[in-house]
Amino acid sequence: MAACNGAAPEGRCLTPSRNTARFTTRAIDLIAVVASSPASLAIVLTAWAIIRLALGRPVLFRQTRIGLCEKPFTFFKFRTMTDARDASGALLPDEQRLTAFGRFLRATSLDELPQLWNVLRGDMSLVGPRPLLPQYVSRYNAHQRRRHEVKPGITGWAQINGRNAITWEEKFDLDVWYVDHQSLWLDLKILWLTMLKVVRRDGISQSGYATMPEFMGTALHQSNAK
Repeated sequence: MAACNGAAPEGRCLTPSRNTARFTTRAIDLIAVVASSPASLAIVLTAWAIIRLALGRPVLFRQTRIGLCEKPFTFFKFRTMTDARDASGALLPDEQRLTAFGRFLRATSLDELPQLWNVLRGDMSLVGPRPLLPQYVSRYNAHQRRRHEVKPGITGWAQINGRNAITWEEKFDLDVWYVDHQSLWLDLKILWLTMLKVVRRDGISQSGYATMPEFMGTALHQSNAK
């Protein structure tokens, strides 16, 4: 198989079949983003103004995330939290810093809109496994690392099957299932079901967390079972 710069297992993300699927997906991403730009731009500008007034600068949350073939990129979201700190100067827990407007943005997934820029840049796709933090890469088992064989997405199979209300292991299993079954029709199904999920506001967080607890790795016996 073709090499993947030593990143993804077995270089599967750069095989000819993957490249063909990637070209088709890229074309659809660009068409969809351009077609929706008038409506999305109006929402982005409105949200930008409210966040700027409520929280000040920066309006955007920027963070390094891991994408296709485990390559890092700069990921964008609307800022939803304050910088409130405790007496020692440490940031308060996420759930205490999350603002009311931030909760609304997350509940409606409007905080994800700046990722349309990531899609235009080619870092992300509309559909794919969600991009996660660099430190998680060394914590994945071989099965879980396969999620990087495709571009990360704004929404994905895991997001319509539990989102943040399921465990990390369940989420990664769903991501890998998507990698093995990716198709145009599946992507269209995911986009449609995502809209329904947003309307119903399902699976936004796990109990006791603003979103998800940190992924610390899968237990050894579970890892060996993959």
